[in-house]
Amino acid sequence: MTIRPARAHDLPGFLGLAAQVEQWFGPMVDEPGFHDAVREHIAASRALVAPASGPGLLGGLLFGAEAPTYHVHWLVVSHRARGTGVGRALMEEAVRRWVRGPGELEVITFGPDHPGAEVSGARVFYERLGFTPAEPAAPGPEGGSRQVFRRTVGS
Repeated sequence: MTIRPARAHDLPGFLGLAAQVEQWFGPMVDEPGFHDAVREHIAASRALVAPASGPGLLGGLLFGAEAPTYHVHWLVVSHRARGTGVGRALMEEAVRRWVRGPGELEVITFGPDHPGAEVSGARVFYERLGFTPAEPAAPGPEGGSRQVFRRTVGS
């Protein structure tokens, strides 16, 4: 599997991924702010993609690499690629490229009562990567609960 830095021409692929999860994260595809965030992460070399053999992307990640607390801003794996290691590969590449410990790696994902928590597998995914559930976070744009997941990173 190939993981590479995102490029400007990957924006439609990010929008395709966003369309698959808008029911859980709220509107993104038609939101200029989301387009701007993707472009900014790409320009700052803080975005990764898993390209597909055909159109679209298998996955995409937007990352905040400000030590000592690193942030996964956005990580989505396409429906067709879930459970195949794409998410893990994106995370491993992000950590390899940008994390210089010691510090913490944080992500905000669904709260335990959110309908997308089980269907998406996000909570289990992060727990398998060594993250632990922490404090609640502000609700998502669709009103669903959110929670911080945190992992200590090397020295």
